[in-house]
Amino acid sequence: MREQLTKIHEQALQALNETTVLEALENMKVKFLGKKGELTAILRGMGSLSAEERPLIGQLANEIRASIETKWEEKKAVLQEKMLESKLAMEKLDVTIPGKPVQWGKEHPITKVTREIEGIFLGMGFAIVEGPEVEYDYYNFEALNLPADHPARDTQDTFYINPKILLRTQTSPVQVRTMEKQAPPIRIISPGRVYRSDAVDATHSPMFHQVEGLVVDKGITMGNLKGTLELFAKNMFGESTRIRFRPHHFPFTEPSAEVDVSCFVCEGKGCSLCKGEGWIEILGAGMVHPNVLRGCNIDPDVYTGFAFGMGIERIVMRKYNIDDMRLLYENDVRFLSQF
Repeated sequence: MREQLTKIHEQALQALNETTVLEALENMKVKFLGKKGELTAILRGMGSLSAEERPLIGQLANEIRASIETKWEEKKAVLQEKMLESKLAMEKLDVTIPGKPVQWGKEHPITKVTREIEGIFLGMGFAIVEGPEVEYDYYNFEALNLPADHPARDTQDTFYINPKILLRTQTSPVQVRTMEKQAPPIRIISPGRVYRSDAVDATHSPMFHQVEGLVVDKGITMGNLKGTLELFAKNMFGESTRIRFRPHHFPFTEPSAEVDVSCFVCEGKGCSLCKGEGWIEILGAGMVHPNVLRGCNIDPDVYTGFAFGMGIERIVMRKYNIDDMRLLYENDVRFLSQF
């Protein structure tokens, strides 16, 4: 048995010298020192030894086990060090190599114009108020003087979720909600997404953006509306910009008007952008209808107000001379990077 132990010792040391990878080193330890290893198998036969031989062989076996374990730990440390050096060499970072250029994004033109509009009205003392995009029919139509049988409802091609809930077709419901909760004076704008069942083409989309404004106080007149919109137009399109009102009809305002601005490309002389007219339509406006005020528990004999609304895409397209709304939603970096 002494010869067998000595042979196992020699084989283990030779295997350790020849091992070059950690996985093989682990397998070697199991082979020689594991529960079913060669050294353990020899020691199981110690029962056949005499009482005098047993302690001597046991001592030799422990010495061989300790020797193998010591050499194994030393070999493991060497292999780990080599593996670390190899990994560091492979993953070496050259700090002198120029970094990869970072391409910064830009604000989407709709976001850019929305923030510009908000900034102009904030400067005039307006507050920004938002509301739900999934809205009750009452706030989207009835509270705005559009009862169930009103013909104007047919022109908006609404997305209904059920007979009483819909995707809002305008941000005007925010104005109603504000008047219900807040007593005059009121001065707000309400930007946001709106939805109408329109076919997609160069000037229509089933989802688009609006910003609407509302002022309610004592003594508010059409002159206040005109002055507010004129100041907005000059800030938005240039100091030389002029505006004009054309009579129109909106159920929630009376009187109502379509509002045009003088073409900011030709300054009213006529060009391809304004189609030779010198004017560009940008929004609708008017004095808040007494029925709307009354429905919000505001006395129309004491308070008056004006409201206006504009499509943000229309402003973007006019401002940047874009002839197809679809370009704003296709996420083509080549197009968007121009702004």
